[in-house]
Amino acid sequence: MAGKVLMRFVTYRTLLELTVGAKRGGIGRTSRFFWSRGRWTAGALGSGGAAFLVGLPVLSGLGYQAFRKVQRSAVVCALDKEEVLEQADYLYSCAETEKLYQLLLQYQDSEDAEFLWRLARASRDLSVLPGTDAGRKKQLTFEAFEYAKRALERDDKCFAAHKWYAICLSDTGEFQGIKVKIGNSYIIREHLERSIELNPKDATSLHILGYWCFAFAELPWYQRKVAAVIFSKPPTSTFEEALEFFLKAEEVDPNFYSKNLLMLGKTYMAMKDKEKALLWLTKAKEYPAHTLEDKEVHKEALELLNQL
Repeated sequence: MAGKVLMRFVTYRTLLELTVGAKRGGIGRTSRFFWSRGRWTAGALGSGGAAFLVGLPVLSGLGYQAFRKVQRSAVVCALDKEEVLEQADYLYSCAETEKLYQLLLQYQDSEDAEFLWRLARASRDLSVLPGTDAGRKKQLTFEAFEYAKRALERDDKCFAAHKWYAICLSDTGEFQGIKVKIGNSYIIREHLERSIELNPKDATSLHILGYWCFAFAELPWYQRKVAAVIFSKPPTSTFEEALEFFLKAEEVDPNFYSKNLLMLGKTYMAMKDKEKALLWLTKAKEYPAHTLEDKEVHKEALELLNQL
């Protein structure tokens, strides 16, 4: 039971960056996280855009719009670091997950955190693509974590390294059991908070931390008891705390992500504020459905509106 909660944290296909987000190590408005392709299924998560122990959001559609009309057969011709990174961010914005992975894989032995966190993100995005078999998914999941870990070791002042370390660590919990997942949740939060400290304008990190708080806030009492058996003091949070992060994400980058609108509505519902819940759920329902995740958000928002 506690596992279900943890599995909801960062599966934002997560995660998932926008064109602006690419430069920030996160997701931007024009880029979609598939935190499945971030940009977390149809989209991709930003570096710095899906599931934690409770499972972070998959950040799925955060980078879909950017360069949508650009041909996907672009040839990668990179000369120096800046050009490689620019090409990588371009491929990310186009949701060219496989091409991006192959480009960055050439720099897997790099000591540069900018290459490594992007490779962690690309590996993760590849792992959550539909059709990825279980063995390959596990391999890519742990591969992504190792790249994120190395990025953090090379530059602990890089907010994107902290963000992707948190996301990738959460993903590894899927293969390590409930006790490890719960234990990792503390570390995940620490790195998300550090990412926000280094870059307060990264909407993706704010959203993911809000999701972390929401998941533990809505944890039923019996699941809390299960967690308490494993840890004397399991992770806790409140809907008020979750709301703070969701609102801050919206303030930093309005309408950047349909899931953030949905979570605002759900949080207000949990707080018994029907008027504000209606407001945000309506916004989520009316959000342009560019990705599969957007469509799923639309469906859930409509169901919740009918309940209200």
